[in-house]
Amino acid sequence: MKPNIHPEYKAVKVVCSCGSTFETGSTLGKEQLLLEVCAKCHPFYTGTQKIIDTAGRVDRFRQKYGSRTSDTKKTDDK
Repeated sequence: MKPNIHPEYKAVKVVCSCGSTFETGSTLGKEQLLLEVCAKCHPFYTGTQKIIDTAGRVDRFRQKYGSRTSDTKKTDDK
């Protein structure tokens, strides 16, 4: 390997928004990495649904499409 071209690999503390923390190795260059979802709070691993809403996108979707039901669709019953 060529000398002095590789980034420094060091221990980094990872902090999730759910409060869990752990350490891993990284070339990030910072001492702390902030996450929104980790293995302890991810729906795939926990089996629960968690909606992460950024900038009100879920509310806008529900306002636009939430009031629609199957009876409002046009059907031809002849």
